Amino acid sequence: MLKSYRLRAFTLMECLIALFVLTGSVQVYQAMTKVISQQVHHLQKDRESDWLLFCQQLRYELSESRLSKVTKDKLYVVKDTKPLAFGKSKADDFRKTSAGGRGYQPMLYDLASVTFTQFDHTVSARFEFKDGKVREFLYVFEKDR
Repeated sequence: MLKSYRLRAFTLMECLIALFVLTGSVQVYQAMTKVISQQVHHLQKDRESDWLLFCQQLRYELSESRLSKVTKDKLYVVKDTKPLAFGKSKADDFRKTSAGGRGYQPMLYDLASVTFTQFDHTVSARFEFKDGKVREFLYVFEKDR
């Protein structure tokens, strides 16, 4: 008449264990995303310090130089009777080279383009980075005496 069927089902203990495992997994995922967010924030801060360091280096290089000429993509100066050029290379970096293009010293990376303009003794350099950010550097050369 009545047959007893034995069904396997989750016990309350198994449900609690599954709930703890699920909660632990979500917490691990949340911790990992928090760490990744902190790393991204740190990298953005590092890029800001790279820009500040670059500005200091370029100001120092130009402070001891005389303006020679400015083209759309290069800045030519004379430092201690040596002609130098500053500009974006064929790669993605901003370099200091001799006026002939020999030798190099990379100063800034991940650039899409650099454009120079001159107003009297003021030189403006517009830096466009690959990530879309745009920075501008202004420098006023001393007038020749």
